[in-house]
Amino acid sequence: MWFRRDLRLHDNAALHSALSQSDNVFCVFIFDINILDNLKSKEDQRIEFIWEALKEMKTSLNSIKSDIIVMHANPMEAIPAILNKYNCEALFFNKDYESYAAKRDGDVMGCVSKLGVESYQFKDTVLFEEKEILSQSDKPYTVFSPYKNNHLNRLYQDGIIQHDCESNKKKFAVVEAEEIPSLESLGFKKTNLDRLKIPTGSSGGKYLLLDFEKRIDHYKQRRDYPGKKGVSYLSVHNRFGTISIREQALIAMNKQSEGSLVWLNELVWRDFYFQILSNFPYINDGASFKPQFDQIPFENNLQFFEAWKSGQTGFPIIDAAMHQLNQTGFMHNRLRMIVASFLVKDLLVDWRWGEAYFSEKLIDFDFSANNGGWQWAASTGCDAQPWFRIFNPLLQSEKFDPEGLFIKKYLPQLKPLDSKQIHRPHFFYEKDPDTFKVNLGKDYPFPIVDHAIQRKKALLMYQAT
Repeated sequence: MWFRRDLRLHDNAALHSALSQSDNVFCVFIFDINILDNLKSKEDQRIEFIWEALKEMKTSLNSIKSDIIVMHANPMEAIPAILNKYNCEALFFNKDYESYAAKRDGDVMGCVSKLGVESYQFKDTVLFEEKEILSQSDKPYTVFSPYKNNHLNRLYQDGIIQHDCESNKKKFAVVEAEEIPSLESLGFKKTNLDRLKIPTGSSGGKYLLLDFEKRIDHYKQRRDYPGKKGVSYLSVHNRFGTISIREQALIAMNKQSEGSLVWLNELVWRDFYFQILSNFPYINDGASFKPQFDQIPFENNLQFFEAWKSGQTGFPIIDAAMHQLNQTGFMHNRLRMIVASFLVKDLLVDWRWGEAYFSEKLIDFDFSANNGGWQWAASTGCDAQPWFRIFNPLLQSEKFDPEGLFIKKYLPQLKPLDSKQIHRPHFFYEKDPDTFKVNLGKDYPFPIVDHAIQRKKALLMYQAT
């Protein structure tokens, strides 16, 4: 059983099948050198999160005299070697839909078939995949609403079947325990996961899911306010599969509250972006979903981009959001929309630059959702925000962080300001610089652009395509 983005021993489709059909199941995880070698930062929270999840899986398997074999290698070489070493007759794994992973998996399957070994892959990451949800003309959906309606109809009609991995746990092979390679041996360092108190592993996912279940009825009212505890905080656990998408959907469906159904809608969005990735693979190559937007004449001002990355734009809601990302590896979903729109339609910087920066920084980075979100904000994607609709960062700030609680958390230098000043300090500073409680230009920057002017430029830029 080859684990990848499904780091749990429960409700796991491939693991269930392996345990059901085999006498001895050997568990393996490979830190893929082809992925790790391309990571820029050696303090990558994602690697530590995976490492912690593996440690927890190892403890569980050790308690029944089994183990997970953890390697730092090229899967093309490591998988055949393990199959040979333990005389395995089959390889089980869950599908990964990203371009590199899909090609890698195809290559591995081709390689092991030459050894006379069968490969079996399963749907596990999503509720519905690839071409399971199609329009009446048997084509993939490119607009969310009709996809959602069809998806939910199928979900309620078919029901959700979870995969019992517990009853066959005696089938885990007896393996002599070995140490997991250290972060240092992988070429990485410890990060701030401990200090941020991010719960890891399946136990961490379960803890957060139970906590969210208590708050889920209020999800609709609270989810857009970054200063409130309104969202689930489960995205990183979904990314690495330390919880099952099926157990989450069941909670939402069984609860049937306004909040739980809005959350179920978000899980459907996740499936939607995965099926876009499968059915329109050209988006993997940096292409706009709508080809007519491939040649937008972005200004791509490098100084603006650097100010955006470092949270120095002079727009408090934007800067606070970027500080949250840079410090924690997480960004609230409403803020992801605001900062993406700001980069593209205020700073006139190519959405792909922002997409790439998020891919480096987000602990929950998932190509399909990240690409889908950026293309939505840039109006280049499927079901996109129309290009002539442009978020006003000031109005977004006043609406979703009215008291400035979130801003003050990540921009403590603005704490002396009241709930009106906090959203546009430059406006109040210019009225009376001598008595203003923050020294603008020193403690906090002036705005690097004028939203009204940039909005007009953006409209002209899109009209030119």
